Amino acid sequence: MATTTDEVILQVKDLRTYFYTQEGEVKAVDGLSYHVNRGESVGLVGESACGKSVSALSILRLIPYPPGIIVGGEIIFQGQDLLKASEEEMRHIRGNRIAMIFQEPTTSLNPVLTVKRQISESLELHRGMDKDASFQETVRLLRLVGIPDAERRANDYPFQFSGGMQQRIMIAMGLSCDPALLIADEPTTSVDVTVQAQLLEIIAELRTRLGTAVIIITHNLGVVARYVDRVNVMYAGNMVESATTDELYSNPKHPYTIGLLASVPRLDSERKKGLRIIKGLPPNLSRLPGGCSFHPRCDYAFDRCREETPRLEEVSPGHWRSCFYDPDKLKKH
Repeated sequence: MATTTDEVILQVKDLRTYFYTQEGEVKAVDGLSYHVNRGESVGLVGESACGKSVSALSILRLIPYPPGIIVGGEIIFQGQDLLKASEEEMRHIRGNRIAMIFQEPTTSLNPVLTVKRQISESLELHRGMDKDASFQETVRLLRLVGIPDAERRANDYPFQFSGGMQQRIMIAMGLSCDPALLIADEPTTSVDVTVQAQLLEIIAELRTRLGTAVIIITHNLGVVARYVDRVNVMYAGNMVESATTDELYSNPKHPYTIGLLASVPRLDSERKKGLRIIKGLPPNLSRLPGGCSFHPRCDYAFDRCREETPRLEEVSPGHWRSCFYDPDKLKKH
């Protein structure tokens, strides 16, 4: 793990991002709060449609309007509230101080521009390099992420690379301006498990070398076990549990987290023992149930869960959860 400090580089406070559709108001992110320290790696984990990607896009103010809008909260990055920044200031921040690796490299990379052009554009815009210098830096970055014959391949187009290589190009683009914060949104989507490990190792190595803080967004708790310092578990647009990685995996305190962990295949499990599943489906964010959003799927729900919304409470130093049920009575995975 890279060296981290107690200096908070990003603080998300009561973030609310809604989408207004024909079906009504969709509360994609509803009261989310968390922080990231300098040099720290933080995981945002949860099922699809729980608000992970929307919260990341909100940080960079890339929510498409209409139908989406950030209706409230604060996003404090290096002492500046990004929700109050001008569009010109945000253009300087995006790709420069905060970089993002998007889910699908095939759709994120421009098919009609060479890799060289797509990486050098940021170098020329944010770092003031001329064409020769930006090309040399592009080649260096491609080598850094493990692309062979980088000087020649920089002139190729995205379709001439495999999915794993395209994702490496996205990582190179994200790190081109030495950002203080890198957001990796499902960085291992659509690649096989071997390439997944390679990509995560690249991000971890570069984080160690450059001291960049990282947010890794994924639905797979198994993926982030080795690569993050702290895990934030999201459900229905909000956080339900947060703890250091070791603490969360060894002592989960929320029924949803326990369900996610139990659904991960383990080599040390009995051969005939099947995987557990979380019953039901995530809620419709335009018609959330009353009380705790997870109660319709929870084996431990009781009357209070259906009537009141739990708030995050610290159950042990650095370990937070939003649940009314006695944590000592939960059956661990």
